[in-house]
Amino acid sequence: MPSCASLRADSVQFSPISRETVEARLQRYAGSNAQREATLKSMFGEAGCDEQHLSEQPVKSSKLPNVICFLPGASDRMIIIGAHFDRVSEGDGVVDNWSSASLLPSLYQAINKFPHQHTYVFVGFTDEEQGLVGSKYYVQQMSPTQVAATDAMVNMDTLGLGPSKVWTSHSEKKLTYALVKVAEQLHLPLAGMNVEKIGSSDGESFADRKIPRVTIHSLTQESFDARMLHYSRDKLSAMHLKVYYQSYRLVVAYIAILDSFLATRAPGNVP
Repeated sequence: MPSCASLRADSVQFSPISRETVEARLQRYAGSNAQREATLKSMFGEAGCDEQHLSEQPVKSSKLPNVICFLPGASDRMIIIGAHFDRVSEGDGVVDNWSSASLLPSLYQAINKFPHQHTYVFVGFTDEEQGLVGSKYYVQQMSPTQVAATDAMVNMDTLGLGPSKVWTSHSEKKLTYALVKVAEQLHLPLAGMNVEKIGSSDGESFADRKIPRVTIHSLTQESFDARMLHYSRDKLSAMHLKVYYQSYRLVVAYIAILDSFLATRAPGNVP
């Protein structure tokens, strides 16, 4: 088993931002996909990601770019955290997926002032709703060296409908194990929930190149059957804000702990 020290929330440094700020960013969902892309880029700047580390990646076959914020680390090993910012025409696209995209700057802000080994890459993907277009393009542009240097891809999709879930059948065991341990230490809710029958998500683009991935969401079959996604019910009022902030706290601690966990993990340690 991995060292307990490598998975202790109190052994790493991070500072979650306030619930008020997280919810204020969530409320900036309005507008077209182009406006949402611009809003996401603006929020990264507000969170401290400067022009040197903030960029737009033009995506072939899409009118909109991916939004990328780099947080350099002490090594060239990488952890990628991603979420798509685009929406369908029905509803407001708050749950799917501004709930996740708007967290990216808040995750960056929680860890950017603390030392870390990995380079973190925060990516807002375009056109997930058109067939994972942005994430597929991003992965295709990665060199073999970059692929080999990527220890994890943390994908967030559709948060805040209820307590955090992990797509266990489409997440690497070592990454799922670490997420479960972090949730236990922080006394935050987490359950396994597979969503193959509901659809795909951007983490699968990384799996195609053998990059370890984990997808965190909040879907249940009941919420899908109630037409919460891709329909008019996808509104801010569908969000459970208390558990939404719990999901944020969980992901903050998780990505901070992954830095030491993945740096010290020996192959085969995780069952």
